Amino acid sequence: MKNKNMKNKIIEIFVTGTDTDVGKTVVSAGILAHANKLGLSTIGFKPISAGCDVSEAGLRNNDALALMDTANIDCDYDLVNPIAYQAPIAPHIAAKHNNEIIDLTKINQSYQSLLAKQPDLLLTEGAGGWQLPITNTSYFSTWVADKKLDVVLVVGIKLGCLNHAVLTAQAIDSSNARLVGWVANSLSADIANYDEMVITLKEALGKPLLGEVPYFSSQENQTPELYLDLTSILKK
Repeated sequence: MKNKNMKNKIIEIFVTGTDTDVGKTVVSAGILAHANKLGLSTIGFKPISAGCDVSEAGLRNNDALALMDTANIDCDYDLVNPIAYQAPIAPHIAAKHNNEIIDLTKINQSYQSLLAKQPDLLLTEGAGGWQLPITNTSYFSTWVADKKLDVVLVVGIKLGCLNHAVLTAQAIDSSNARLVGWVANSLSADIANYDEMVITLKEALGKPLLGEVPYFSSQENQTPELYLDLTSILKK
């Protein structure tokens, strides 16, 4: 039985991708659902989003809502997604259009508030790829490296993914962040040379393959957690 006065060791993971629209949210939700089944308490964090819908409660991002729906600790939306923009464009450009800059202080405050809830797993989903610009000359990857978060790379399997994956892995390493594994996410039902591409990536990346997620034709039937092996990253 846990001593209530003892703080849990929190698993902190950052999910990035080889590009935008490669399945970061599908895989992030899968990691959260997998952790839930293991009996872990979970929170999903989407610090920066663009392409949000306007609602009576304010701007709402579908990726952030998906993380909230899957995680098993209830959190206010503004904590889960502190920086949100309506325009479906690069967030730092959306910020400029609003005469703003992306405020890392606000992101840090939200992150600390989520940590204070003492989840077993706090998963952060990035926006776009690894080198998400915060300004024209600075990148969100610096924040990830400073927080010393374990990085999971989602590779959208398609023509061209080998180059994108290797370059991203090299960029993660150059940022002094720690890539702990990667997930192969199928972007269509029929991918030519799929097996050969995955074999190439296994050798080129040199990190654990945490799962091969198939293409889901319907959002209602997505079960990525069934295709993940997260033993190596969910140890407490």
